[in-house]
Amino acid sequence: MRGIKALIGTVLNSNCPKVSVCMPAYNRGMYIGEAIESVLAQDFTDFELLLIDDGSTDDTLAVMQRYDDPRIRLERNDGNRGIPWSRNRALELARAPYVAWHDSDDRMAAGRLARQVRYLDRHPDVTMLGGWLRRFDDTGRLRGMQTKPLVHEQLRATLLFRTSHANTTMMARTATLREYGHNLEFAVASDHDLMERLSRQCRFANLPRILAFQREHIGRVTKSSGGRLAEAKYRLIDRQLRALGIVASQADLARHYLLTRIKKEDWASEPHYLEWAADWLHGLLEANRRAGVYSQRALTSVVAQNWLETCARGVRPLGWRKVLSRAGRFPWFGGAGTGVADNLICAAGIRN
Repeated sequence: MRGIKALIGTVLNSNCPKVSVCMPAYNRGMYIGEAIESVLAQDFTDFELLLIDDGSTDDTLAVMQRYDDPRIRLERNDGNRGIPWSRNRALELARAPYVAWHDSDDRMAAGRLARQVRYLDRHPDVTMLGGWLRRFDDTGRLRGMQTKPLVHEQLRATLLFRTSHANTTMMARTATLREYGHNLEFAVASDHDLMERLSRQCRFANLPRILAFQREHIGRVTKSSGGRLAEAKYRLIDRQLRALGIVASQADLARHYLLTRIKKEDWASEPHYLEWAADWLHGLLEANRRAGVYSQRALTSVVAQNWLETCARGVRPLGWRKVLSRAGRFPWFGGAGTGVADNLICAAGIRN
């Protein structure tokens, strides 16, 4: 009997694809056709495309049903269950050892799946792998690039400020994601929560390649969630700060969230934000020196890069002179250079 079960398992596994590309969608009828076609056009073909309609009220389901490709599996939720629930359902349904997320309003870059499969096959110690992306608007015009660190230690430290991976570029080991799952308490930012929990036990990496083209439009979850997203991020920041032994006030959580996000109009209500940021970031480094949660070298690099970006955002509202008088006064200022060097060394060693 055991021999028969083993044989059946072998046959079933042999019929499973290498990658489950998961694309939950809610009211994305205008964009999802382009997203689907970018997946089907990949030169790596050993995948299934798992489409999950999350109770859409527009023509999303009808667009999904237009595609007659044996690699597509179409599922529909019994109502609008939300992002974390839909992602967990995708993980339950996925048949492949690797799962790749792709957002339903984005375009997958050519060669993405092949590059990520090669890397994960060669690096069995890495659980989650992402990459860089280009942004574009509804006219098709490119609007900039988002890069992420490559080195695991920096990715872990990055989570204290923002996500370590662009979700629409992420590929990971299905079994591990199933084990951890998306937390339904985070209706938004569940990807950030999952990455932070995973990072404590699992290794991360990013490829220095454009793996996706992210569409900028008013209906994107990160743009439409507003205060809900900020509140979720405050909870995630607070959790990580407490691990460092820091109990932050609500005002400090809000200011921390503004790091590298502060806009021109925010400076009027935060005229001394640079002074606060310098003291706050220095405090983070000192707290970590005592608690040892992150690699001190990696956190110093991430802190320095956050500081430089915040200073750059202050140039227009505050003026060059005021910013420059503060920018280079701190002993961790040069940490940005070590971070760049570490990533360049990592990039040089990637055969992909």
